Amino acid sequence: MTPRESISVFDIFKIGVGPSSSHTLGPWKAALLFIDWLRQKHSLNEVSYAQVLLYGSLAKTGKGHGTDIAVQLGLCGEHPETFNVESISPRINEIKTNKKLLLAGSYEINFNPEKDIIFLKNESLSFHPNGLTFRVSLQNGQKYEQTYFSVGGGFVVKENNEGGNPKAAISLQFPIDKADDLLHWCRKTGLSIAEIVMENENCWREEEETKRGVMRIWQTMRECMYRGCNKGGELPGGLHVTRRAAALNKKLLKGRTYADDNSWIEAIRAGGSDFAYILDWVSCFALGVNEENASFGRVVTAPTNGAAGVIPAVLQYYIVFLNGDKDEQIINFLLTASEIGCIFKKGATLSAAMGGCQAEIGVSSAMAAAGLTECLGGTQRQALMAAEIAMEHHLGLTCDPVAGLVQIPCIERNTMGAVKAITASQLAIQSNPDLAKVSLDTVVKTMWDTALDMNTKYKETADGGLAVHIPVNLSEC
Repeated sequence: MTPRESISVFDIFKIGVGPSSSHTLGPWKAALLFIDWLRQKHSLNEVSYAQVLLYGSLAKTGKGHGTDIAVQLGLCGEHPETFNVESISPRINEIKTNKKLLLAGSYEINFNPEKDIIFLKNESLSFHPNGLTFRVSLQNGQKYEQTYFSVGGGFVVKENNEGGNPKAAISLQFPIDKADDLLHWCRKTGLSIAEIVMENENCWREEEETKRGVMRIWQTMRECMYRGCNKGGELPGGLHVTRRAAALNKKLLKGRTYADDNSWIEAIRAGGSDFAYILDWVSCFALGVNEENASFGRVVTAPTNGAAGVIPAVLQYYIVFLNGDKDEQIINFLLTASEIGCIFKKGATLSAAMGGCQAEIGVSSAMAAAGLTECLGGTQRQALMAAEIAMEHHLGLTCDPVAGLVQIPCIERNTMGAVKAITASQLAIQSNPDLAKVSLDTVVKTMWDTALDMNTKYKETADGGLAVHIPVNLSEC
């Protein structure tokens, strides 16, 4: 288990690029960390050659997840939060054609991606399956290397400095490792979960800054969802998966028109509140986000990219059909959800390479269930109960991406996670937590035990499950 640390809402929710937080965003950030380390040790213009070694799960599904693309952009000094996603293919093609890379955006070095990014599919480092090593040679012949681990949800740790997050040194007003700790502080102070989280966030920054940041997170989610629900075509990668969200969006609207995402919401509301209609929209919202994610679009890790559609879909459901469109309601939803993600990260994992898809879709569903429950007026205990119910029914879910792409079954699983979150919330609100037999802490421990017991082939390796039973032409992927 990783050391306990202080985790912010902005650690759980990160703006970046799809399709994977652990295989795309993490390696991208690791490359940036390596550039910073190199800059501190040597002048970057002394570098003559660079090489990247990918291990374990990163090697086995790195092509499908765009790990090779991510490390190149990171070495170029580009940032995943701001880099223009429309420029990804041109930039990568330029590096491939010229066999040169602009290190940190300033220093040209020889770099052949086909030879200098090495996929060590039969090797894995002991600390975590998602390991990668950067090597450089200087003009004077000296060689240096650094190893990093992408541990899930876009979190990165350096070898021999595991858990070296500067935030860990901050003493929070309400330290929380487990759900019982959170409940203790809620009972002692009378504060809601969202209020507890906000008090802790105040240790890092002013409250208004946190609120603006959370709303920026939601705006990015919302823009991603809108794009995904209005863009047709085929997903990249060679599986020839057709986007479905746009067609479903059009079908459900039945000719009702809109000009932007605000009028889109009104057009959706005009369709009524039939159960099947609402259910279809929840699926459409989730599909839209994850089709964008699969297309190297701008997404929010929530808490991972592969599970990025669950929370936006449930929050959009709350906004569109339950009138939860005030900024305060949205902020409370995301703050509450983030704390549940923190508890799972501290007590188990957010990495599918460590725990299978239960660590991604399962956690995101639990997060969304808690956020929705608190916003619907449920008690703190009911919110934790909702999170427990949602995860309990994802336990053992494997990660078996066909051809290593975050498409089949990943995209549809987001719709399932969103629907389960809503159901879990409704069950919790209609239940007495005193009668619950399973606590959230119990289900977190169970998830971790299940992760340890799970066969490696079901942990984001594409060596088991659907990944070996769906015939694909790997040469196209």
